[in-house]
Amino acid sequence: MKKLLTLSALSLVLSFGAAHAADTPAKAAAPVPAAAASAAPAAEPTKQQSKMGTCNKEAGEMKGDERKAFMKTCLSNKPATQQDKMKTCNADAKAKTLKGDERKAFMSECLKK
Repeated sequence: MKKLLTLSALSLVLSFGAAHAADTPAKAAAPVPAAAASAAPAAEPTKQQSKMGTCNKEAGEMKGDERKAFMKTCLSNKPATQQDKMKTCNADAKAKTLKGDERKAFMSECLKK
């Protein structure tokens, strides 16, 4: 009885080892040639990549902190609140040292975005 159990356990262990050894070379034996890989069609961009492209186009010629703030709100999933827009526009107007009518016009245009 002990021999039967020992032989069963040994054959079970060896069969798992053989199955594992058979899988490993099969996976490594089929590398994709470089020519075939480059001929494959380009993968679809992910949702985040598409969103990044759209936001970059919308940002246009913006630079510095203005662009950074715009990209942050554009890439976030939630739309910017009026309070967030006010903070961003105020900071931009302050950085440009706008006063009076210039500031008013800038703020109006900034808040419309």
